[in-house]
Amino acid sequence: MELKKLAYSLTVCKVASWEEINTSSEFFFIGKTDEELSLVCRTEDTPARTTEREDGWKAFRIQGVLDFSLVGILSGISGILAAQGIGIFAVSTFNTDYILVKEENFDRALDILAAEGYRIV
Repeated sequence: MELKKLAYSLTVCKVASWEEINTSSEFFFIGKTDEELSLVCRTEDTPARTTEREDGWKAFRIQGVLDFSLVGILSGISGILAAQGIGIFAVSTFNTDYILVKEENFDRALDILAAEGYRIV
């Protein structure tokens, strides 16, 4: 399985309103529940006013389009990294999954996954 590194740093944050989000940014995810409005975005695109914020994330995506019938892909990656004490933050789209790892663990995470047979591009 092929994993593609994203070239930018990311921030995970909570915002008070939709108006705070720059929807013309190249990369972002929005999650809304009855409790919060969350945003994952490139660090330089983080709104000036956030209610909570965590910087220092890097990400890779699983290359290709993942069929909804596939089972265990995210579990496999998260299990390998968890066994080495590396936490993740995962975001899924219609096509694939994105795995965020804290910057200080990112290179080590990719090395571990490469040793387990994942191809890093």
